[in-house]
Amino acid sequence: MGTVSNVLNNPQKVSEETAARVQRAIDMLGFVRNDVARHLRAGHSRTIGLVVLDLSNPFFTSLARGAEEAAERSNCALLVGNSDQSNRRENSYLDLFDEQRMRGVLISPAGDVSARLRRLRDRGTPAVLVDRHSGLDDYSSVSVDDVAGGRLAAQHLIDQGARRLCFVGGPFEITQVADRHQGAAQAVREASGISMEVLTMPQLTVLQGRAAGEAIRKRPRSEWPDAIFAANDLLAVGVLQAFVVTGVRVPEDILLMGYDDIDFASSAMVPITSIRQPSALIGETAVELVLEEAREGTPTGRQVVFQPEIVVRASTAAG
Repeated sequence: MGTVSNVLNNPQKVSEETAARVQRAIDMLGFVRNDVARHLRAGHSRTIGLVVLDLSNPFFTSLARGAEEAAERSNCALLVGNSDQSNRRENSYLDLFDEQRMRGVLISPAGDVSARLRRLRDRGTPAVLVDRHSGLDDYSSVSVDDVAGGRLAAQHLIDQGARRLCFVGGPFEITQVADRHQGAAQAVREASGISMEVLTMPQLTVLQGRAAGEAIRKRPRSEWPDAIFAANDLLAVGVLQAFVVTGVRVPEDILLMGYDDIDFASSAMVPITSIRQPSALIGETAVELVLEEAREGTPTGRQVVFQPEIVVRASTAAG
């Protein structure tokens, strides 16, 4: 059995002839390695768990693909859970990942998960926050400076001549939403004669974007904002859909911009200006950090923060 074990786990220790002979026997017998038992002995698996806020959002799909590619390069697999912005579902996935003794856990949290991540770490499973700065010295994170991104978005709209802005987003319990609004509010406060209202939505979806667009369109024309900054591109796409079918013109009547720079933004009927995040790179970097902590056995507390950039398209073109 020692030779078989070496063929499966340490092939460099056996000759090519022996490895080929053992592999033929394995194929003939239909043997399947029991990874569960191996993981119990080793104390961890070769699987990394990832929990995201909304897997239907292409931003998180791209992030997951980046994480998957990085995991594969390290001979690991990625298991993805979609919390759908639900604390209950988020906790269920964390329980599952804990039971399965994951190699590491990556999470874009819906709420405060510091206590849960601490318990995971105490049981030997490192965790890294993705798309959110941890703010803690003993937890690593990979994020984008969303305050800077929100500021960049609002400043661009102001530079295009907008004086009455509307921030569409929510829930504000999601740190990314709150940070983007904070950055936009900073730009507004520092400018003269600029105002910004907030239209809070319960989810970051296209349907909620349509609802926001409908609510704005039904106001008297004198009460329309000059520009809308949506907290993500899905909301911006929904706002655009509501406007297009009712004759509100973008950008002639209202400027519009989003956040994330997903493909839907560039391919919309009116291409949407957006704040770009390196989604795939965020996923890749998070996997590298969590595997480093798994190897070292101690948290590194590294905070990787990428800077956002604006991608200007027709939805904010100067009149």
